[in-house]
Parts: sequence; structure tokens; C-alpha cells
Amino acid sequence: MSTLDIFFHSLGTAVVASPVLLLAVLGLSLLFNRPFSETATVRLTQMSVLLSLLPAIAILIAMLATGIRNVPIEFGNWVTIPEQAFHFHLKFTFDRLSIPFLMLSCVLCGVVGEFSRRYLHREQGFARFFLFYAIFYCGMVLSSLAGTIETLFVGWEMVGLSSALLIAYFHERENPVRNGQRVWTIYRLSDAALLIAAITMHHMVGEGDFGGLMSSGIWPEGTAAVTPSQALLVGTLLLIGAAGKSALFPFSGWLPRAMEGPTPSSAIFYGALSVHLGAYLLLRLSPLIEASLALQMMVLSLGAISAIGGALMSRVQNDVKTSLAYASLTQVGIIVVEIGLGLRYLALIHIMGHATLRTMQLLRAPTLLRDYNDLENKIGSRLTQPSWSGVRWLPQSAQRWCYRFGFDRGFMDIALDRWVAGPFVKCFRACNECEQKITRWLSREPDANTEETSPDLANDTSQDISTAA
Repeated sequence: MSTLDIFFHSLGTAVVASPVLLLAVLGLSLLFNRPFSETATVRLTQMSVLLSLLPAIAILIAMLATGIRNVPIEFGNWVTIPEQAFHFHLKFTFDRLSIPFLMLSCVLCGVVGEFSRRYLHREQGFARFFLFYAIFYCGMVLSSLAGTIETLFVGWEMVGLSSALLIAYFHERENPVRNGQRVWTIYRLSDAALLIAAITMHHMVGEGDFGGLMSSGIWPEGTAAVTPSQALLVGTLLLIGAAGKSALFPFSGWLPRAMEGPTPSSAIFYGALSVHLGAYLLLRLSPLIEASLALQMMVLSLGAISAIGGALMSRVQNDVKTSLAYASLTQVGIIVVEIGLGLRYLALIHIMGHATLRTMQLLRAPTLLRDYNDLENKIGSRLTQPSWSGVRWLPQSAQRWCYRFGFDRGFMDIALDRWVAGPFVKCFRACNECEQKITRWLSREPDANTEETSPDLANDTSQDISTAA
């Protein structure tokens, strides 16, 4: 191993190890009921962010100086199942896509972490918030640098877990807990598609390395090394996983539920990083999308529908955080369209710019209404609301339908309950009843309905007892 390889490996290890150590330190302190003070917790978080950001910048400078465009950091196989031809290969990749997204994650996590120090000052769950925040930060670093789908899945799950836990952060109230469970359920559906895609990749190319799907592992010039039918199969599964994580159609209904969490988590999750993670996955596998025309059309259609639906829903919401969340959905839909059109660098720049802007807007959301009321009091009248000039060309029936579509959030929750959750629950209830019948038949136990005593028999028994007395 050359000196340059040792340099890259050492700095890459520091980038990954820093959030893992932060998570271990904060987790162990709460496990043994010895939480750090607020100042120490924030300083540990900021130090961890710097110890990931500075080595990443050093790797970028070294890559630009040497002309190297891809730096893989491998830690070998952690799990191997020879009978199933499966191995969990831990690999991280530093290239033109992962380094900008990693640096964006570090900068925004540091900014939101500093904002949270003041926003959650003397909050009862301060240490718990930063523990969940460390899980999210660690998951974002792993997802950004993942070179294999198994490594991506670990970071993907950590982001989803921390998201659900922070939505239910105010667990003493019922609504945050219910909404956290709802979001976690939708994450389970999309994560199942991602897991099936990982297994399919192993059967197709014998490994989970993203480079195995490409004839060249250097982004963005790589081309798919699989057939169009194989690209369509794997790409469709990955598209479902990306849609669930980025709240694309038809999973957009969980986005307003996620606003139950604290404002810092809403900003970093659903304005900045987590909501763009699905688009980042599609951007990483963009050569696979171009290998299948059908898959490319699916990506374009999904992005366009999500953008239009997000624009309609954001205009009729009566909550500023929900309105900003749907505005984020609109931009993510446009980013997905850019990916489908093959505009990879434009999509990457769009992700970075939009994440930064939306973080600032969501962090300022708690003071927006107060500033709005102060401005109206100073001018002595209501502020005029500009409307779209093209609305007058729509008939009244179309305007009412668009308003109801946006106000009811696209009827997506109702559709998922009726056509996905309902049949799923009925199926498993039928399986449960079948299992109970088989168990009673094997154990020769009477049916539970026959064990109930009839009213006539109960009356006869009570008369016999009274006579005997």
C-alpha cells in the first residue's frame, strides 16, 4: 500500500469513525444514567462534526491535486454466508457525488445542532434529543459514503429510526406517538423494497457493490452493466424505497405528520437531508435508470406527479411548517425529474442549494407568525396575498377540486389505508384465525364460542344451587 493510499484510508476512517464514536459515547452515558451536561453534549456533537468535515475536505483537496476521482475505503466482509452466496461487504466511496453530499450533511448537522442548544435549553429530553440526533448524523454519513447496498441499508435504517423517534419526541402526548408510528410503518414498506433490491443485486451480479451494476465505478460516467430487464427490476424496487424515504407520490401523506417533532429535527430531516436521501440514491444509480427506458419514464412520471401534488398541497395548508414541508416535496419532485432526464450535476447542485435554503426557512418558522403580525400592526392593515394569475382561467369546479385535493393532502392517507393497509390487515387476521383453528384441532380443544355457558343452563345451575342451600 502506497503512502497516498494510507493517507486516504486514515482520513476516510476518521470521517466514518467520528459519528460512530459520538453515538457510542452519548448512548453509553444514558445507558448508565450518567448524562452529560448540555454544554458538554453540544461540544461533543460539534467536535464530531468537525472531525468528519475536516478530513473530508482534506480528501477532496488531495483528490483535486492528484487527479484521482474515486477513493474506495474497504473494511472487508463482516458477514459471509457461503451457502447463499451472500456477504456483507463494508465499503465507503469518496467521489464527486459522495463528498459534496457528505460536506453538506456535516455543515447542516453542525448548524442545526448549534441552533438546538438554544432552542431546547433546559428541555427535559435534551440528552435524548441529541442521542437521536447522533443516530441520524451517523446514518447520514454511512448513507452518503456507502459503496455497497448493505452499507447503505445500515445508514438508511438509522436515518429512518431516528426520524420516527424524533417525531414521537413529545411522547407524553398521543398525536406525536401515533404519527411516529405511522411514519415508521411507511418506512417499513419502502425499506422492504430496498432490502429485496439488495437480495436481487446479489443474485444478479454476485455482490452488493454499486460498481457491480456499472461497467465503471466512477460517477457520473458509469454505465449499467446489466440488461434493461434487470435494470427495470432492480430500479423499480429502489424507486419504491426512494419514494418512501423522500415522501414522493403515493407516500406523501406522512410528511405533515412528521412536523410533530421539534423544529430542529423538522428542519434537518424534512427540509434538508432526509427528504433528499431518496433522490440521492437515484442519483447514485442514475446510470441504471438510463439503461431502461421504462424505468426512466417511471422516474420522470413520479417526479412530475410529486412536484405538482406538492405545489397544490403547500398552497392551502394552514400551518407554516406543513406548508414548507410540501414546498420541499415540490422541489424534490423537480430534482427527481432532473435525474430522470440525466442532468446529474444540476440535480446535485439543486439538492445542495434547496437543502440549505429550506433549513433556514424551517429554523425561522417559529418566529415567522410573530414577525408577520408585527408587520401588519405597523402598517395598520392586512398584507395582501398574491395569487396565481392563471387561476381565473380554471372553472369553479376545477378550483374547488384542486383546493380539496390540496387540503385533504391528495387523499393519500385514505388510499393507503383502504388499498394497502386494509387488505394487509385482513390477510393477516385471516391467517391468524386459520392458525387458531388448526391449533385447536391439533390440541382437540373445543371452540371458544362453545365454551360460553348458555343463559338457560346458567339459570338451571343457579336454581340447583339455591335448592341445595
